Amino acid sequence: MSGATHPADGPRLYDRAAELSAVARLSARAAAGRGGVLFVTGNPGEGRTALLRRAAHDFPGAAYRVAAPHHRGPWSAVRALFAELAPTPAAGRRALRLARGEGGLTQGVAALATGTEAVLLCVDDLHLWDAHSRAALAAAWQETGGRRQDRVGWLVSAARHHRLPEVPGAETVRLGRLTASGARALLDDLCPVAAPAPPVGERLLDEAAGHPGVLTAAVRRLTVPQLAGSLPLPRPAVDDTVLAEVYGGLLQRLPAASRRLLATVAVAALAGRAGAGADAAGTVAYGVGGGGGSAPAGARGARASAEPLEGLVADGLLRRRRGGAVGFDDPFLGRAALASARQPWRGRTRALHAPGADRGIDRPAAAPAPSADRPAPGSAPSADRPAAGSALARSEDHRADRLGPSAAVRALSPVARGRAQLVRGLAALAGGPVMDAHEALLQAAELLRERAPVEASDARFLAMEAAWAGGDVEACLAALDGGAEVRGLERDFADGLSAALTVRLDDARTALARVVAGEGGADDPRLLLRAGAAALVLGDTAVAARIHARALVRARAEHRTALLPHALEQLAYAELRAGRYGRAALAAREGLRTAEATGQHNVAAHQHAVLALVASVKGDGSAVAEHAGRALETAGPHGLVQAATLAEWALARAERGRGLAAQAAARLVPLVRPGPRGGHFALRMLVVPCFVETAVAAGRNAEARDAAEEYAVWAALGVDAAAQAQLARCRALLAEGEASAYWFREAVRRHDSCGNDFERARTLLAYGTWLRRRRRPGDARGPLRDALVTFERAAAEGWAEHARSELRATGGASGGAKDSAAPPDLTPQQQRIARLVARGATNQEVADHLSLSPRTVDHHLRGVFARLGIRSRVELPGVVDGWDAGRREAGGRQTVSGPVPPQRAV
Repeated sequence: MSGATHPADGPRLYDRAAELSAVARLSARAAAGRGGVLFVTGNPGEGRTALLRRAAHDFPGAAYRVAAPHHRGPWSAVRALFAELAPTPAAGRRALRLARGEGGLTQGVAALATGTEAVLLCVDDLHLWDAHSRAALAAAWQETGGRRQDRVGWLVSAARHHRLPEVPGAETVRLGRLTASGARALLDDLCPVAAPAPPVGERLLDEAAGHPGVLTAAVRRLTVPQLAGSLPLPRPAVDDTVLAEVYGGLLQRLPAASRRLLATVAVAALAGRAGAGADAAGTVAYGVGGGGGSAPAGARGARASAEPLEGLVADGLLRRRRGGAVGFDDPFLGRAALASARQPWRGRTRALHAPGADRGIDRPAAAPAPSADRPAPGSAPSADRPAAGSALARSEDHRADRLGPSAAVRALSPVARGRAQLVRGLAALAGGPVMDAHEALLQAAELLRERAPVEASDARFLAMEAAWAGGDVEACLAALDGGAEVRGLERDFADGLSAALTVRLDDARTALARVVAGEGGADDPRLLLRAGAAALVLGDTAVAARIHARALVRARAEHRTALLPHALEQLAYAELRAGRYGRAALAAREGLRTAEATGQHNVAAHQHAVLALVASVKGDGSAVAEHAGRALETAGPHGLVQAATLAEWALARAERGRGLAAQAAARLVPLVRPGPRGGHFALRMLVVPCFVETAVAAGRNAEARDAAEEYAVWAALGVDAAAQAQLARCRALLAEGEASAYWFREAVRRHDSCGNDFERARTLLAYGTWLRRRRRPGDARGPLRDALVTFERAAAEGWAEHARSELRATGGASGGAKDSAAPPDLTPQQQRIARLVARGATNQEVADHLSLSPRTVDHHLRGVFARLGIRSRVELPGVVDGWDAGRREAGGRQTVSGPVPPQRAV
């Protein structure tokens, strides 16, 4: 079917019969109590929102449409969802608390959708929802896909470049361009007063090429005389203004480096179209380092970083073709990217002098009348009225400062202007967007390099720190390169870090080793901090922590109050990398106090992220949520990619500790993904072992295997001492049969030489769990006891409790074979399952937590019911409360009766 579909009062759709059929199937499943998820993807302007509105209008039950909120804080989108569903604000807040607990989003929605009628939830623009909300939605959808009793249907729209979560049984429809008849029907509806003249209509249809958003924007900007053919149309009718209206939102949300890359590909496509014919249009070849294919004429020499380019290819904004060339699937996107790279004021000035500007093309809303102060358009500038003044007179929205700095600013010396920029950059680095700080500090370095080279060198390194916090490799290299004023060990540091960022590791090790070796004679805390950073890049976390501790002592001795938060930040991160979580927390708490006292909010966000990770190790879920939330509140608006990655990692570890493997894996996927929307470039590989373990528990083995293979390549570079041991653990988790035992033993052997006791204990715990599941409890007790001792020494209570429960499951006397308050006829495994189910965990969550299959959990649960004489899981909380009450009474009687016998105490 083509043409328009006209409901009674709903929005009109064109050429969307297949999509409406998919919506009807979803509605039927929801009405039948089977629920489901339907994804709708499309390019900007192709009608995703219109389809959701139509679906909500046609749905026979209760339908709700929720768009992405303007403020993208943690859980902001879920909060908006519950505000739409809840009858009162208090009910919405209760649902949000449930969604952030162990029950997840499913429990929060169930608390609000309590009626018997079916519900359709239309989630618009999923790609604009915050990461917390997206992870919660993905976990809820994956849980919904595993059960068939659900009267809630989810209709979810997202941009075509957005990577959708894997949901069992979900259907995906992709919106496309309109047919000729559908586009003509849309054009007729856009011109209700009078149909456009045939030549005008044909030209609009031809230039819009079936794109409904482009056609709508092009028609909307035309006047009635232009549509009637009395006045000429703009040339082209689909120009930069139209494309900016349709694609501007998408481009503005991309990082600056990605926008520049898209514009570069578009320029190369133009060159190819001019020099190589139609076959080269829309493509550009690229290479990394010295390789790569040949670029079209005019595009040679325009090199691009491989990482953001691969991210754009992976996201579908660009497509790789034969021979390594990349190009646009959507030619409108290429034109829009090219238009966005132009300076707006230059485009307006060209329009003022363009032929036909007085005939309605790019016309202003109202032309001011000539006066003594405002000469008529076209009059020549006089001697007392320069050309710039006449340009200003032609448009009221121009200001003089858009044509250059004021006379007062030009009168200042370069040193004065450089120091002013340095102050602005420092302010932004402390508490503003870090990439704004990067630009200001680079400008300061250029202005100061001749007369104040030491200040210029400091400004350049500060710009590098800002870019590092923002996760921008290209900006880091721009700050490190070109600083001729940098000398000595600082030059070695700049060269070594540049070599490390471009994966020239032999050069990096040589230069950075000199920086680390030279720290013994340094008294300046700034130079000590750089030496510590060099040690971290080399993977020597113990030396890095020692040097940063010395820098902290020097900063205190010199009363460098403003430098203290930064020194504590570096020390906390070095201790975190070394696995000394108690020391990391101590430094981070002090750093948080000093950062807040000095107004350094960006440093405070990083310290919150470190504290969140430490809390995830200790198993303190409320502290994780508090610190991670505080970190993300600042990290989002200020572009702190490093702090955001650490905070999200902490939240995922906390979810994994609660048995929410699917939700944790969904949160970790963006962190290990390469490209501009992935995790921080220096943390991405560090997260991979955690992701592999979580993905295996969630059944996402293919993704875990791909991540492990990439991690193997990185581990071979030798930049992290613990990487080879963690790689062996990843391989053990992914292997089958006795191959797993070999890799576990190999991982323990490698851990013995790298010094990170906490990671060694995690490997021992995984090994003991594997042995216990293989029905080898005697072999499992040794690794589990060693792991428990290490976790207790590190105050990692969450991990220690996990090790204790595994020991109890082996039935060993030293592990506490049974729960002393539980009935003696329950096995240790049944006791653990009963307690988890009593706390509200589902069978799948219990399986994830205990490394079992859901079928095994169900089998044990039936045995629990039979031995306890109960009929359902609803009765378990009361039974378990009775166990705990009995334990408390027994403990009280024992205290009254006298001391415990020695052998009993043992």
